Amino acid sequence: MRLCFLVEEHYRHDGMPLDVVRQLTAWGHRVDVLRPGNSLMAISEAVRAGSHDAWVLKTVSGGPGLTLLEAAAAVGLTTVNDVRSIRGVRDKALAAVIARTRGLPVPVTYAAARWEWLAEIPAAEYPLVVKPADGSSGRAVRLVPTPDHLVELGPELAGEGLLIAQPYVPNSGTDLKVYCVDGELYATERCSPLHPGQGVRERQVPLGGDVARIAAQVGEVFGLDLYGVDVLLGPDGPVVVDINDFPSFRQVPDAVARVSRAVLRLARTGTAVSAPAPALAQEPSGPVAEPVRLPVQGAAVAVGGAGPFDGLGRADLVNGAVGGTL
Repeated sequence: MRLCFLVEEHYRHDGMPLDVVRQLTAWGHRVDVLRPGNSLMAISEAVRAGSHDAWVLKTVSGGPGLTLLEAAAAVGLTTVNDVRSIRGVRDKALAAVIARTRGLPVPVTYAAARWEWLAEIPAAEYPLVVKPADGSSGRAVRLVPTPDHLVELGPELAGEGLLIAQPYVPNSGTDLKVYCVDGELYATERCSPLHPGQGVRERQVPLGGDVARIAAQVGEVFGLDLYGVDVLLGPDGPVVVDINDFPSFRQVPDAVARVSRAVLRLARTGTAVSAPAPALAQEPSGPVAEPVRLPVQGAAVAVGGAGPFDGLGRADLVNGAVGGTL
């Protein structure tokens, strides 16, 4: 097969996706690598119908790669993931609207174009977690304990564009990351960026039934095939705090080969691997964290028509709040 990988400058030295490129090449496939952030491109020639079996992008917020991926989809080419699904999770304000509307456990989310407007959030909602709506890799994520601390942190948030704020979910200081690759779910735990002193060792862990159901629903709601979900185990149950298209897949066994096979399958069929529906009510009992298999999801081909969440968007940001009221 002939594939095109768009590699943003932020990931030019990362193993994911470059190790996937190497693996696919070793398997005999032709892989072209474009670096849209570091070259002049004849875009009308680079993107043309029939030039590649699929286009693949590990996105970075504000990077030029997503525009190229959308151009590929516009002329009928397969994209991994569906380009409209990527837009849905890249914009964290939009993602919060979609997720809460579809019943996913996401905190009430406030949005403001200037940090000063966050001061209108009731004191009862504190502590808050504030971050840019287009953020990635933990950029500018801040824990704001009180309204007074918001004033102190304001200058650090200035210039970050649209901001979102969510009530802090009390937790142990450990983030649970669930990855979906090739129709299987894997769970890992790591130290929360809001609690760097916890000293949690990143490792694969068993995947509980409630979290597995939520992670599977994320893929269905957003139309994603390769993705990651950040989950906090709060006092009222699991809460989704972030969704990523094409994440790092750290701690996933044999991740490079699994992701490579998934890319090939999606390039051929436009859908994730079909698998028996899992019995999600049980947790693995052994010391090895076994993956949970998912049933087949919807197509991952971006060729016009209604997307998995068309009809939702910025108009849903009512009175400055996403999924809630001020």
